[in-house]
Amino acid sequence: MFEAEFLGLQEIATTRTLRVPQPIVFGRTDTQAFLMLEYLEWGRSSTASDRLIGLQLAEMHQQVQAYFGWHRDNTLGTHRQFNQPTGDWISFWRDHRLAVQLKLAADHGYKGRLQILGEQLSVDLSVFFSGYEPVASLLHGDLWGGNIAVDTNGLPVIFDPACYYGDREADIAMTELFGGFSADFYATYCETWPLDRGYEIRKDLYNLYHILNHLNLFGGGYLRQAERLMQKLISEIA
Repeated sequence: MFEAEFLGLQEIATTRTLRVPQPIVFGRTDTQAFLMLEYLEWGRSSTASDRLIGLQLAEMHQQVQAYFGWHRDNTLGTHRQFNQPTGDWISFWRDHRLAVQLKLAADHGYKGRLQILGEQLSVDLSVFFSGYEPVASLLHGDLWGGNIAVDTNGLPVIFDPACYYGDREADIAMTELFGGFSADFYATYCETWPLDRGYEIRKDLYNLYHILNHLNLFGGGYLRQAERLMQKLISEIA
């Protein structure tokens, strides 16, 4: 897990867009594993820093690859995130994101309606991409408010990545999942690289992955939310 995080931080750092804590070393002893990063002190966010985050994230997303996925698997929370390089985004999201979490949910005893809705949704994923072809952008992969801050100079820093190359909308969607970022962030991001109209529907598809992951990490409190999201998405298909 720490090796993958170390490499993810390096991958972001090489883009010279958003700053990350400089990764120094990872390893393990007989009893512990460790990851050492540059020490940073946090300051307070501002309109200027929020706008800079939007600009720099758009610039990071403009770093693209010829395939979806990454050169290795990593983790989202404590769950393995499968990143097998794939040429087609829809099959990548179905097979390496939704299907993995649905199987894990079934293993945890969440069967019945959740699995029925998941299967129904997975069959028709292409509907959500009519007229839209995502590029394989470098993603942070776990971009909620707890994984971004500003230093004492007001400059943005992101950390704790679960990197892979995928649709940039997946990163933007997660910024909305737990309270959202500021209006200045979204305005500047869209000024730099406007979002497609279909994002407002697809963001639920992308956040479903994280809700399912939370269901598998933290338990049944997320079950109804996952089912509601699936039902909402299926209603868009009809």
